[in-house]
Amino acid sequence: MTNSTTPLLPEMAEIWQQTLNWQPTTQQQTQFQQLYELILEGNSQLNLTRITAPQEFWEKHLWDSLRGTLLNNQFIASLQTGASVIDIGTGAGFPGVPVGMIAPNSTITLLDSTRKKIAFIDKVLTTLELSNCKTLVGRVEEIGQQTQHRQTYDLALIRAVGTASECAEYSLPLIKKGGLAVIYRGTWTEEETTVLKNAVKQLGGEIAAIEQFTTPLTNSIRHCLYLRKIASTPPQFPRAVGVPHQKPL
Repeated sequence: MTNSTTPLLPEMAEIWQQTLNWQPTTQQQTQFQQLYELILEGNSQLNLTRITAPQEFWEKHLWDSLRGTLLNNQFIASLQTGASVIDIGTGAGFPGVPVGMIAPNSTITLLDSTRKKIAFIDKVLTTLELSNCKTLVGRVEEIGQQTQHRQTYDLALIRAVGTASECAEYSLPLIKKGGLAVIYRGTWTEEETTVLKNAVKQLGGEIAAIEQFTTPLTNSIRHCLYLRKIASTPPQFPRAVGVPHQKPL
C-alpha cells in the first residue's frame, strides 16, 4: 500500500526503454515504489543511504543497479535463463534486490557482514514477495573459502566496496569457470586497468570488458568492469579478513 505522504518514484518508461531496451511491468514499478518506501522507513533506524530524493533514488539506485547487468547493450544472458547470482556487500540491497525483481528465473544471494542490514533486507524480501532472493550474513573473505560458496556462482555483483583489485579478490573465488563478476565504478583510468589486470590474472580471471556510460538524468560518468573467470582461483584467495584491503594485489 502506498503511503500518501511518501513521494512517488518517477516511472521513466521512455528512459528505461532508450537506455536498457527494457521497461518495468506495472508489478515491477509497484515493487520499486515499495522498495523506496521501505528504505525511507528503514533509514530512520539504519543508515542505509543518503540518496532519498525520488529522482536521485531512481537514477543512482534503481537505474544504476540494472545498468550494470548489461554487457554489449544486452542483459547478461544467464540472468534471463536462470543464473546463480551473489551480490557482495549488498548494504541496503543494491544492486541485488532490483536485479532479483527483473530476473525471476535467477537466484540472488545478498551478502553483507552487517546483521542489521541483512535483517532489514529480509523484511524487504518478504514484503516484496521476492522468493528468488535470499540473504547471507558473513565476511566475503570467509565465505569465499567455504566449499558451499566457492566457485558456485554464475555471476557476482559488487558495488561501492573497496578498490577494484579488492573487488576482484572478493568476487572471482566465488564464481565458477566461465562466470562473470561485475564491478560497479564511478570514474576509471588506464592506470587502474593495468593494476586490475595483474590482480585478475592471479585470481584465474581476465578483463572481459570495461564499459563507460553516463547516467540518464545527471549525466554522471559511470563504469562497469566485467571480469570473466577462465581458470580455478588458487586456494590462498581470498586472503584472510582485512588483508585484501590492507595489501591489495
